[in-house]
Amino acid sequence: MKVFNSLTRKPEELKPLEGNVIRMYTCGPTVYNFAHIGNFRAYAFEDVLRRVIQFCGMGVKQVMNLTDVDDKTIRNANQQGKALDNYTRTYKDAFFADLKALNIQSAEVYPAATDHIPEMIALVEKLMEKGVAYKSDDGSVYFNVRKFPGYGALAHIDFDNQRTGARCASDEYDKENVGDFALWKAWEESDGPVGWDSPWGRGRPGWHIECSAMAMKYLGESFDLHTGGIDNLFPHHENEIAQAEAATGAKFVNTWMHCAHLKVNGEKMSKSAGNFFTLRDLIEKGYTGREIRYVLVNAHYRTGLNFAFSALEDARKSLERIDRAVDALIERIDPSEEAPAFVAKALDDFTSAVQDDLNIPKAFAALFDLVRETNASGTKSQAVLDAFRRMDEVLGVIFFGKKEKEDIPEEIANLLKLRAEARAAKNWAESDRLRDEIATAGWLVKDSKEGQTCTKK
Repeated sequence: MKVFNSLTRKPEELKPLEGNVIRMYTCGPTVYNFAHIGNFRAYAFEDVLRRVIQFCGMGVKQVMNLTDVDDKTIRNANQQGKALDNYTRTYKDAFFADLKALNIQSAEVYPAATDHIPEMIALVEKLMEKGVAYKSDDGSVYFNVRKFPGYGALAHIDFDNQRTGARCASDEYDKENVGDFALWKAWEESDGPVGWDSPWGRGRPGWHIECSAMAMKYLGESFDLHTGGIDNLFPHHENEIAQAEAATGAKFVNTWMHCAHLKVNGEKMSKSAGNFFTLRDLIEKGYTGREIRYVLVNAHYRTGLNFAFSALEDARKSLERIDRAVDALIERIDPSEEAPAFVAKALDDFTSAVQDDLNIPKAFAALFDLVRETNASGTKSQAVLDAFRRMDEVLGVIFFGKKEKEDIPEEIANLLKLRAEARAAKNWAESDRLRDEIATAGWLVKDSKEGQTCTKK
């Protein structure tokens, strides 16, 4: 399979450095709030990437970090008067529930930053010994970007045309500023109870050092693949490279892959614009994780994704079309029937698409060719069903067999009746409130011209 390497800016064959396993690090969530659909665009891309690697016959060892200590987590935990671990636990649990809803495969390791402070301190000590880091007057430790000749290679930065020299103490800072960045941040009164002892005094690690330390602990000093959103390329990933390679002298990562931004109705997602959605926001509006996944993966990862509710409606129709074809095939299956000729072509087209830098729109085209030929031919061949299953190893959106209809509990049925009455009276606020109450109980309500339907989440 070929992928676009952000470091070299060209397509390259993805091959393991050792054996037949791709060692892969993916930047996970900062658990200060519920993850939004822009975050899940990246996680869905990384899930498809993982699945394609396996589809191509290679193994995967994936590490996805959980950033549970940074400026935002400390600030919010202290504002709410909660211990840091208690505050972040809510959002860690929600994140894993969201991954399950989107049918995203589990990584092999989910290291939390707060569990790896000793590894981070050891890495900072090594950088101090190498002479590429220094302690400031306030007790913080900074990486000197001018002491690392390769700095800027990933982002293709021209140092002569950049502002340089400033110290960047914040975890997230001006991307136009090429400055020395914090490896260890000295304790401040605003940090409250959050802090760890170190050779430089009490404090906590900078965001960038967390990923370098955890990646190397679980994947080695040099590994195959590092992924994330394009917004992480600079400064975060650039700083990861500098820290790791300055400490070890070895190439940190062989291949870098980044996905483009998600927009909502053509605009940048923001709370002020009223277009900011978490996964649970969309589920409460009656959409399923499968429908949301369909929209998130059905675009090339290096192309900006324009998210719209009309796209979710289109996804619902497309999935219903796939479901009808698969359900009908299962009902008439005859294992003795030979494979029709169109199966091999559909699989060949699908395989070529996913191996070509994850061309998922083209892969979906091959899937719908298979749907059309299956419906038109009336085939009963097991090979056709196997082809659907093979494609879904990558896509992760197909149901195999009709979903069992679940009995709706009496209390949910009563809420549905009240909601129907509210909608008939055009009491939309009450209708929405009842929909949210039903969703909290674990049921999804969908509205259509025929009325409301309710299914278990």
